[in-house]
Amino acid sequence: MPLPEHATVQAGDIVLIIGKDRRSFIRTVKEGQRFETHFGYIDFDDLIGFPYGGQFPTHKGHKLFVLMPNTDDIISHLKRDGQIIFPKDLGYIGLKLGIRPGVRVIEAGSGSGGLTLFLAMLVGQEGHVYSYERREKMMERALLNVRRLDLLDRVTFHLHDIEDGFKENDVEALFLDVREPWDYLPQARAALRGGGFFGAIVPTVNQVVALVDKLYDGPWYLLEVEELIRRPYKTIPERIRPEDQMIGHTGFLIFARAVEREDRSDPDAEKPEILLPD
Repeated sequence: MPLPEHATVQAGDIVLIIGKDRRSFIRTVKEGQRFETHFGYIDFDDLIGFPYGGQFPTHKGHKLFVLMPNTDDIISHLKRDGQIIFPKDLGYIGLKLGIRPGVRVIEAGSGSGGLTLFLAMLVGQEGHVYSYERREKMMERALLNVRRLDLLDRVTFHLHDIEDGFKENDVEALFLDVREPWDYLPQARAALRGGGFFGAIVPTVNQVVALVDKLYDGPWYLLEVEELIRRPYKTIPERIRPEDQMIGHTGFLIFARAVEREDRSDPDAEKPEILLPD
């Protein structure tokens, strides 16, 4: 979703509204509708034409900042039926998968559409996102979120079990957000072009071991396993310090490149023991 070129709020804009208590809201400005909050309400008809960055008063006189949202704001406020990939991981995933305008990329599963939206913003009008989900309710939620930001023309949704393979091939990148990604590596390799970017996210070490074991012996190279930690700080000048709470572990990120080589696995070979935490 490109940011509006105009400096004032227009009908159809998606805006970020924040009060003095720092509670934030994402809303689409629609004529004839009203935004209600604990500080009072704002009629959107009155908000149209108001300059971004200003403070607009509610009917009770409380002033709320009206801002253009960024991608982090939008994804953090998505309506969701389950957990989404956190914004701290999204940017790095896009970087490691080489996502840029014109790229064709597959994701599975769609979830609530957080990664779908992010990828659709990156691929531009010339690229495309193919999103796979086998749960109809989850796919409907993702579709609604993508449609809300007017990006549906960049995304094709498939209600489809990826065990049966992907409908596309020769794509530049593919990302798996499924419980047992190691079960779908042959399907992923068949969809990727040579040298294409593969990525996955899993929450536990046990899953990392299972996935790395399959990637290591298959047609993959440049294998990486990483975890990103985000540590926010208080911004009061007199006492700048880390926040009392932080987002610690969200998931392990696994990346590899699709290559051509013989399967290195030997069923008779003795593999080193892998110790897992209790």
